Amino acid sequence: MKAENIALTEEWDKVFPKSDKVNHKKVTFVNHFGITLAADMYEPKEYEGKLPAIALAGPYSAVKEQVSGRYAQEMAERGFLTIAFDPSFYGESGGYPRYMNSPEINTEDFQAAVDFLSVQDNVDSERIGIIGICGWGGYAVNTAAIDTRIKATAAITMYDMSRVMAYGYNDSNDEDARYAMRETVSNQRTEDYKNGEYALGGGHPEEITDDMPQFQKDYIEFYKRDRGYHTRSLGSNNGFAASTIGALMNTHLMEFANEIRTPVLLVHGSEAHSRYFSETVYEKLTSGNYANNKELYIVEGANHTDLYDQTDKIPFDKIQEFFEQSLK
Repeated sequence: MKAENIALTEEWDKVFPKSDKVNHKKVTFVNHFGITLAADMYEPKEYEGKLPAIALAGPYSAVKEQVSGRYAQEMAERGFLTIAFDPSFYGESGGYPRYMNSPEINTEDFQAAVDFLSVQDNVDSERIGIIGICGWGGYAVNTAAIDTRIKATAAITMYDMSRVMAYGYNDSNDEDARYAMRETVSNQRTEDYKNGEYALGGGHPEEITDDMPQFQKDYIEFYKRDRGYHTRSLGSNNGFAASTIGALMNTHLMEFANEIRTPVLLVHGSEAHSRYFSETVYEKLTSGNYANNKELYIVEGANHTDLYDQTDKIPFDKIQEFFEQSLK
């Protein structure tokens, strides 16, 4: 394995305050595609023996300084060793060209995080779980279906990115709509190659307008305001490369979700526009032989982005209980 030479910011540049109850340091690890990933490690200041561990990522287009790090720090306060990592191609992680995504590589990113945790001297390798938030909730479920080292999985305010890219919100896209999207992406690839660079798809608008759907207003309030803005975040700035959605359109991340044999906790807000993703996955999970290991936990009154950072709504007690029981 050969690590890339990547730059890591040593100053505390998170959108949440630093806890005095945990130790924090930057770490790196390499995935099977040779990409070096950057992560923040959090561990309780006082503990004995080996710790249960959790790898975290998400939301889609966010960096570890926004949401996954907040969750990781909180779970470390509650007795777990945690790492919140930036996915391949953005944030502080390596990978070129920048601002790309790949269903295969991003699933591998989670597995590489498990690789790293499995060999830490202070981690019990038989007690490793993962947490995915928003789009990375879908990747977490997909990773749990392939990696038997993962003993417990939580997907928070989950998106199935493969479904929404192919079918649109609430499955509103038909075959003609998908063909039009494929045509746009195909033409964009030609333009990118001609220009020698990958055009970015654009992030969220700067300003809120009356005609926007409420969930887009919620995204702007998080990504574009002091509440959640971060200079390295794709969601806060100019988004992914415009040509990246093709692979997700032709992928089914939840294909083998019903074959997961370890516990899965799905957490969603009752008012979230994305709630149907978790509800559909829950039905698929309980169609197998391990239905007693699956739970859908609804947070009353919460919308999609409330579970990014609103600590009065994020059910950390429930999440802690789930991992303590599942990682015995």
